[in-house]
Amino acid sequence: MLTLWGRTDSFNVQKVRWLLEELALPHETVPAGGAFGRLDEPAFRALNPHGKVPVLVDGARAVWESHAILRYLAARYGGPAFWPADPAARAAADGWMDWAQTALQPAFLDGVFWGHYRTPPADRDTAAVARALARTADLFARLDRALADRPFLLGEHLTLADIPAGTALFRWFSIDIPRPDHRHVRRWYDRLQQRPAYREAVMVPFDHMEGQLPA
Repeated sequence: MLTLWGRTDSFNVQKVRWLLEELALPHETVPAGGAFGRLDEPAFRALNPHGKVPVLVDGARAVWESHAILRYLAARYGGPAFWPADPAARAAADGWMDWAQTALQPAFLDGVFWGHYRTPPADRDTAAVARALARTADLFARLDRALADRPFLLGEHLTLADIPAGTALFRWFSIDIPRPDHRHVRRWYDRLQQRPAYREAVMVPFDHMEGQLPA
């Protein structure tokens, strides 16, 4: 039995839960982080010295950082669909995963979701949010071009490349913000919503976060 530490409404935890569900891997979730706390407990710090979720425990091994966990699960349990033998194929997925973490996530999650949705209206930096929205729209335009001739980022089937950026789509399409009409991204999102694993792991209500920054 695998154990995943983290709360189900955490964006980074949702990436890992999505892959766990896709692979039909039995697991239990230990609520941690946010209102659940526990991140400073010695037992948790023994799993991750940085005190952040998600953390995956597989037997005697603890794996931390969401993308490291995704790669670990793919390599150990994913088979060729998620961990192809060809290093070039793995590198193609790695490129999209790292891009999502270093470009899309800072622009959308940090700049728009936190800067706009989670910040009380009176405290918002509207100029910074506008810049983040423009940057996010540009990044989604790049995804739109990549998806113009294929159903998923690397072709006909879901791969690790889809998971980090795909996890952002539920929030991107759910919050009240101006969005360009990226029709290929929208069709990608429609395909993802048809997957039970995506609905279970990613489409988790987050309305309790609106206007609420951590104390």
